[in-house]
Amino acid sequence: MNASLSKLVGGKQGAIGLALLAALIFVVLPLGVDIFRLNLVGKYLTYAFVAVSLVLLWGNGGILSLGQGIFFGLGGYGMAMFMKLEASDPITTKIQTTPGIPDFMDWNQITELPWFWHPFQSLPLTILAILVIPALFAYFIGFAMFKRRVGGVYFAIITQAIALILSILIVGQQGLTGGVNGITDLKTVMGWDTRTDSAKYILYYVNGILLIGSILLSKYILNSKFGMLLLAMRDKEERVRFSGYDVSNFKIFIFCVAAMISAVGGAMFTLQVGFMSPSFVGIVPSIEMVIFCAVGGRMSLIGAVYGTLLVNYGKTVFSETYPELWLFLMGGLFITVVMFFPNGLAGIYEKYAKKIKFLRKFSDAQPEKAADVVPTNEIKEMGAKA
Repeated sequence: MNASLSKLVGGKQGAIGLALLAALIFVVLPLGVDIFRLNLVGKYLTYAFVAVSLVLLWGNGGILSLGQGIFFGLGGYGMAMFMKLEASDPITTKIQTTPGIPDFMDWNQITELPWFWHPFQSLPLTILAILVIPALFAYFIGFAMFKRRVGGVYFAIITQAIALILSILIVGQQGLTGGVNGITDLKTVMGWDTRTDSAKYILYYVNGILLIGSILLSKYILNSKFGMLLLAMRDKEERVRFSGYDVSNFKIFIFCVAAMISAVGGAMFTLQVGFMSPSFVGIVPSIEMVIFCAVGGRMSLIGAVYGTLLVNYGKTVFSETYPELWLFLMGGLFITVVMFFPNGLAGIYEKYAKKIKFLRKFSDAQPEKAADVVPTNEIKEMGAKA
């Protein structure tokens, strides 16, 4: 396999895993479920962006963030602001006291569109803001924390606190953000109705393409020299620092990349669901997203997607079938995974699938290691070399 292509997909084994995931997303699920269920799957896949970002940040970088909902929410609110402004044209809102502004602003006696809403009147500027604002926010958080060598459980607690602060801020500023209800009644993008069945299919496929693109970008990063240093920093940070590398800058960079990937997921969530609220910004969703990653395998990019689908499918089935017990059933699922399968679904694959003759044929024929499952001894060697 070509060296650059191998770096992008992670060798033959990585290419096979990616092809199977693509077949599931683009062929099996659209043919196997109705549009209602497919739209639910599309919503689940938006969470997978955050799980993939946590594989970069937590699994390979050793940086546990309990506030990735921050960036998911920032991306979602960015897209929601654009769609709300489009739905709030002067003709549609002519019955308001101040036509041309979102309804919740009119209810709160705001008579002029706030300055920070103006850039979201343009779709290109909105897309740029969805990528840049979360990255800048992550940069400021990372610079403040990593330059002072704050890490481990302290960093996790701080990100959790920031998520709580942001959600409280959004709820408190009802006239500017929609408050506890969020930004609702989102219907169109550049005049295109996103509520129709055809639009839901298109958005589902766009979501899948962006998710596969995020996985490829992550694989490329992890297979580069930076990826090797990331693993070395996770296991032997002081050794990497004494080798002359600025560890804090590497951490800031991967934190910003993870924020951008999470924000794309948030924007796609808004497009597919049609609203965004502070309930997706706070502590609870952030912790749930860490669970998605843990169930799939925190060292596996593809496993993180399967983990997200499995957990959310379990939530849907349990809540529909056992409405009074589903929380206990979900808790049992998480405890079982942590106790018996600490490496998640990817760990199960590594332990059992290679015993199958058909799968072993591919793994034995390929000497390269997939980027998303790196044995412990190789991690230590990378750290030593760094």
